[in-house]
Amino acid sequence: MICLTLFWNFLMIGTLSFGGGYGMISLVREVVLGHGWLTESEFLSFIAVSESTPGPLAVNMATFIGSSQAGLPGALVATLGVVLPSFVIILLVAAVLRSVLRYAGVQAVLDGVRPCVVAMILATAVTMSLSTLGGYTAGPAGGFAPDGRAIAVFVLLGLVHCGYKKIRQKAPSPIGMILLSAVLGIVFWH
Repeated sequence: MICLTLFWNFLMIGTLSFGGGYGMISLVREVVLGHGWLTESEFLSFIAVSESTPGPLAVNMATFIGSSQAGLPGALVATLGVVLPSFVIILLVAAVLRSVLRYAGVQAVLDGVRPCVVAMILATAVTMSLSTLGGYTAGPAGGFAPDGRAIAVFVLLGLVHCGYKKIRQKAPSPIGMILLSAVLGIVFWH
């Protein structure tokens, strides 16, 4: 039964979300926390692991969450659910792309969806930042309790990024920044 629930929920997420993996995070969070599959801190850890591993964020998240709930079958059905809508839509779009994009209505829909995607990504980024840096919880009983270690890691990574960019005239490697953050995590949280 859990495999059917995983497939259905990730199929809906894959169907209804726009903007790629980052646009999906808010929908995945709502579903995962709503079903009680993960806690807020576990969900944030899953996002960190999903971003750190090769492959698309949404696919990695679906795979990890499905695996945590039902092992290999859960990983397979959750991944299939999140990928299937995009696959079908891409096949359809490829077949009719040139003729459909000429219509003003299609352009209007796409123009209307873009700000929504940006707002969803921004809202998710703010919520994740507050949760990571201070254990922020939403709702009437929620609040913000700053986590000194998380803020210190955030500031150190920001300083390294800015210093590297100033010295080398280019942004540091994302892989290097991820490895540095892992080392800082080990140092600060043992």
